[in-house]
Amino acid sequence: MEKIVNRQEQILEMITSELSLSLKQVKNTINLLEEGNTVPFIARYRKELTGALDEVQIRDIMERWQYIQNLEQRKEEIVRLIEEQGKLTDDLNEQIQKASKLQELEDLYRPYKQKRRTKATIAKEKGLEPFAEWLLTFPTSLPVNEKAAEFLSEEKEVGTVEEAITGAKDIIAEWVSDDAESRKWIRHETIKTGTIESAVKDEKNDEKKVYEMYYRYEEQLAKIVPHRTLALNRGEKEDILRISVKPNVEFILRYLHKKWVKNEQSPAAVFVKEAYEDGYKRLIQPSIEREIRNELTEKAEEQAIMIFSENLRNLLLQPPLKGKVVLAVDPAYRTGCKLAVVDETGKVLKISVIYPHPPVSKTKEAKSQIINLLKTFKVEMVAIGNGTASRETEQFISDILKELNEEIFYLIVNEAGASVYSASDLAREEFPELQVEERSAVSIARRLQDPLAELVKIDPKSVGVGQYQHDVSQKKLTESLSFVVETAVNQVGVNVNTASSSLLQYVAGLSKAVANNIVKKREEEGKFSNRKQLKKIPRLGAKTYEQAIGFLRIIDGTEPLDRTGIHPESYPEVMKLLNNFGFTTADLGSPALRESLSGLNVAQLSEELGIGELTLKDIIDALVRPERDPRDDLPKPLLKQDVLKLEDLNLGMELQGTVRNVVDFGAFVDIGVKQDGLVHISKLSRKFVKHPLDVVSVGDVVTVWVDSVDKNKGRVSLTMLPPNE
Repeated sequence: MEKIVNRQEQILEMITSELSLSLKQVKNTINLLEEGNTVPFIARYRKELTGALDEVQIRDIMERWQYIQNLEQRKEEIVRLIEEQGKLTDDLNEQIQKASKLQELEDLYRPYKQKRRTKATIAKEKGLEPFAEWLLTFPTSLPVNEKAAEFLSEEKEVGTVEEAITGAKDIIAEWVSDDAESRKWIRHETIKTGTIESAVKDEKNDEKKVYEMYYRYEEQLAKIVPHRTLALNRGEKEDILRISVKPNVEFILRYLHKKWVKNEQSPAAVFVKEAYEDGYKRLIQPSIEREIRNELTEKAEEQAIMIFSENLRNLLLQPPLKGKVVLAVDPAYRTGCKLAVVDETGKVLKISVIYPHPPVSKTKEAKSQIINLLKTFKVEMVAIGNGTASRETEQFISDILKELNEEIFYLIVNEAGASVYSASDLAREEFPELQVEERSAVSIARRLQDPLAELVKIDPKSVGVGQYQHDVSQKKLTESLSFVVETAVNQVGVNVNTASSSLLQYVAGLSKAVANNIVKKREEEGKFSNRKQLKKIPRLGAKTYEQAIGFLRIIDGTEPLDRTGIHPESYPEVMKLLNNFGFTTADLGSPALRESLSGLNVAQLSEELGIGELTLKDIIDALVRPERDPRDDLPKPLLKQDVLKLEDLNLGMELQGTVRNVVDFGAFVDIGVKQDGLVHISKLSRKFVKHPLDVVSVGDVVTVWVDSVDKNKGRVSLTMLPPNE
């Protein structure tokens, strides 16, 4: 028992060191997770125990803990399997226990693994193992041929000396291949000095010449960047490229010679040399190549998933344009532009269609209809989808707004995934009477009013802010994106009386079934008036209530504290705090309360109330700004009244644009022309930029200058480096 406890302590210390955290933080976080607490709940309401770790840090601890637990289980299994063969030595056991990576562990287990029939196992069946062992003693007294003759056997089908020698070499080749130390050194050396090469396999499969730069390509393994790994993988998968790893074979064979040939003067030396060369070329090299390419792919996938996740987080947390009546336009040519007017709450007021573009070209009627809708519903914002015919529609709307000369602005809204949502069961349930395209227009309007509430209805993979997303592990991608959505939803909080089931199911602790039950109860019995009523929801037990309730808000209920992010478990202390200063819950957010709570001695007050300092700071913040939305502190989206064409662009022209996507090699910025312009990583800053995400995020409004324009390809290159500096 003591041994297990000591091992657990070692594991905790290992995680502490790796993640640069304190032992207390790691220990408490793991305890909280094992008690069934969710990541958002721990991050928000257990700050004293974790030292205010954020969701990402908590998840890192969780993932590392799980990895090491799995590693420990595998160690136990390997020790048992080797022990059953009677081959476990103290030295081997120590090496197994010291292994910190799964790859290291599998290398150690490799010689003891039950193998399918190989050349070496067949040679062993023929009784040639003692001969192989004899060769590795590097004898000088007896010629190899004479020793080989001792192993000839009609019964075991060893008919000639040559067959005996070949069999012994096969056994040695496998021993070389199974040696953990050799494999580790070769793997490291291949990564350090080897290259990855690609050559064209079938040019016919690459009609658009997407992979042309990789037709004859070579790069050091140690330097290849993640997005190139994924591009090579895709080219190989599409049968366009042939990929291979090229190690420094000569150097590796010199290492094997030194390790395996103990006496150059022995007649056995030449046969052992042939054996290790065969072992390397036939067994080790292909295996190590697979391992290295898997490792490169894994790293590239991690990077692609991290970028997608970060872009998604920024997209979800874009500031909402609250309290605006919006006219949304889903652009199209032949089928017409679908229109939807929604009120401040997202309720649909009007659905229509116009045909301002060819082939129908009813421009006059379309203009009249738009003006009528703008005036009738007192529209304050126009949201235009960025799909087909977007720029023509933007020009059409811009001309109308200039003519009206009123304070109405428009925005281009990224409509990625809107069609996926429109055709979904969820959209059919929400708008059974609307056509698919009409639902899409409603979705575009609501994305402007509250991006988070609308985007959670769509599979995160469909929101258009990824890089090579189809080439990565879909399971890992889904897990990572779900975590991002969950984190964003809980950071913002959810109005339980207006939230859709899609939004509620991302609240900490709530399942899809419980989210549906909340909506059902609300529809049957009307709005919730206090948080306690949620205890009666079917399948919402005590633990779920504890995890979720702080993130569920009731705005006009009977308990003012339910408007805030304060957890009900802290209500008694909050009441005590308010009473101390002569206030009640009716004073939430008032200037008088704000003044009284500013400049307090939080440490002293924390002791008096018996509540942690970090929790108390959050409580005071919530009392001062009860309905604070963290998104309100972010820069607002770029509102527009005029339109640009590619022809209007001149070199050096200064523009403002919105970052639509961030990838490894730069950022795509919407400056109002048909194609988003690319700011290459080298043009983001005068300082060294390790990754574009260090400088820009999706949704940022940035100042850019036109660097080059290719009118034939419709491409614009931009720079964020001011031309006069």
